[in-house]
Amino acid sequence: MTEKVEISGVELRLSEPATVAMDWVGNEDLINELKAAWLVVDDLDLPLNPRILGKPGVGKTTLGYAAGKRMGKDVYMFQCTMDTRPEDLLISPVIAANNQIAYVASSLVSAMIKGGVCLLDEGNRMSEKSWASLAPLMDKRRYVESIIAGIRIYAHPDFRLCVTMNSDSSTFEIPEYIQSRLQPKIFVDFPNRADELEILKYNLPFAPPQILDYCVDFLQNSHSFDEPYVVRDGINIIRYYMKTRESNKKDKKRLNKKEFKSSMVHILEQEATRYCSDEFEEFLEKQKRETVPRKGFLFSEEDPDEDIFRI
Repeated sequence: MTEKVEISGVELRLSEPATVAMDWVGNEDLINELKAAWLVVDDLDLPLNPRILGKPGVGKTTLGYAAGKRMGKDVYMFQCTMDTRPEDLLISPVIAANNQIAYVASSLVSAMIKGGVCLLDEGNRMSEKSWASLAPLMDKRRYVESIIAGIRIYAHPDFRLCVTMNSDSSTFEIPEYIQSRLQPKIFVDFPNRADELEILKYNLPFAPPQILDYCVDFLQNSHSFDEPYVVRDGINIIRYYMKTRESNKKDKKRLNKKEFKSSMVHILEQEATRYCSDEFEEFLEKQKRETVPRKGFLFSEEDPDEDIFRI
């Protein structure tokens, strides 16, 4: 049954916290950094509002959710988009029974009232107008004002906030007055081989070691060239490969490199296969042959007469 609270004479229907089978696997330092940002060291102290930065698919949302759950808190998640309006972030009116207006608190406001953790996912997809409505929440005032409901809502002392942000071109520039409130910055980078293997095992406990190792080698090789391929891609590749094998009545737990690469092309692109362990050495040799140093210059192998840059 939907929980209801009354604030300043206005009844609000609260949103439910997220219940997801997600836990953080890998670098525990990142969990500790997030917990430290939320820590209160004195009665006069306030929690910080960290932003988690990194490429899409490296585990930013999982990190925020897992940190909140490990602190024993309910976690509320809000997916931000370029169409997110201030009222979406706060309180929305809906038509209830008997054609009456009811006010529904967003995940953010519900977390504020209940003292949970709110994770604003992909926050830099929101416009400045939406961010402006949250400015008082992220400083000493710790409240938001809903124009629609005509009320001011103060955050519970146990309320915590964090924001994930992708580093891609489809995002807005965050205003400086908001950036100064979203501190510290916690960077999620590509995991090392051991951590990446553990992540795959956690998400794909049914996948055999041979397939997992082959996929991890691919991911690690691609990371060395700063390709945008992430562990989420690896999970999807293995899932699709095993599903394809199963549908064709083949042993899904046996690695067929040719078919694995075919699955990889369906998830990513043809060029990704060069990072597979059986093609990577040849790719490296080709990279070395592409430029040949001569007399203090680097020349293109295709056109030796064209100098590229001086050494």
